[in-house]
Amino acid sequence: MTRPFNFSAGPATLPEEVLQQAASEMLDWHGSGMGVMEMSHRGKEFISIAQQAEADLRDVLAIPAHFKVLFMQGGAIAQNAILPLNLSRGGRTDYVITGSWSQKSAKEARKFCDVHVAATNEADTHTQLPAYDSWQLSDDAAYVHVCSNETIHGVEMHELPDLAALGSKAPLVIDCSSHIASRPIDWSRVAMAYAGAQKNIGPAGLTLVIIREDLLGHALPICPTIFDYKIQADNDSMYNTPPTYGIYMAGLVFQWIKQQREGALTGLAAIEARNIAKAQLFYDYVDASGFYTNKVGANCRSRMNIPFFLPGDALNEPFLSGAKEAGLLQLKGHKSVGGMRASIYNAMPLAGVQALVGYMKDFAQRHG
Repeated sequence: MTRPFNFSAGPATLPEEVLQQAASEMLDWHGSGMGVMEMSHRGKEFISIAQQAEADLRDVLAIPAHFKVLFMQGGAIAQNAILPLNLSRGGRTDYVITGSWSQKSAKEARKFCDVHVAATNEADTHTQLPAYDSWQLSDDAAYVHVCSNETIHGVEMHELPDLAALGSKAPLVIDCSSHIASRPIDWSRVAMAYAGAQKNIGPAGLTLVIIREDLLGHALPICPTIFDYKIQADNDSMYNTPPTYGIYMAGLVFQWIKQQREGALTGLAAIEARNIAKAQLFYDYVDASGFYTNKVGANCRSRMNIPFFLPGDALNEPFLSGAKEAGLLQLKGHKSVGGMRASIYNAMPLAGVQALVGYMKDFAQRHG
């Protein structure tokens, strides 16, 4: 039986091969007599799982040796507080507002440091990116924070800013929750990346933090020990019990990414090429349809999260009802934006996007 196509923004669809492997290992991981959820996080079995997951993540994202990989909890929302507690030193920080998530990040950081909004696209209702040369960066910022893909508004930075070229010496921190592992990261421009796993990597509960070593050891005195990046790094993310099953599932996804092929491309390069093709197929249809609209500027449209709108709200429920009958799930847009949203993460096959476009064509013909 063919599974429906799940377009949820998160928790989101996972590769079927990964789910099948996890199911086969549920009761007995590699002859250990235990399932992964039953293992001690300090036992040799789970330690080997965690080490392999980190090694594969480093391989997939080409993470330099002078960056630490932390497996944490609390999602990206927790990082909105943990980040300034570790890196702000209580001083000035620069935040770029490009949608709902970066707004939340800045609001939370204000509890711990002086937040300066260096740029915002609020006047454009989060449909454009503020040009990099328009950013008003502080001379003394402890870091510059951006959300490189806004899940709700569907805005993506396809090229990360070069802060040095913009006259800033501050480290760049990116919230890349909804497009991590969908494309390479330029580590020459990024000092820290963080991401909740539940969109493109695994189940909810795991948060990835990838941080340059020189940024460790500067936590504010009020920072809880469990949230101190240096403490976590010194303890290999096991100062407390980590989200063991989430790490295991993420490790399976990293292995799946490494195995992907698209023509002559392999691994992350194959994934990126596939993501470009899926997004292009969808946007090309929407733009040509004369029925559906996407309001995001063409130069910053997300490959992962695509909000789109029908001619009138009265059509929304019939559209969603018919989509569900066609095996196309979780297409309702975020309540703050309305309309529809298709999240087409790594695990969404091209066939899923083709099926959605086919349904949209049929719906437009019947209601146009």
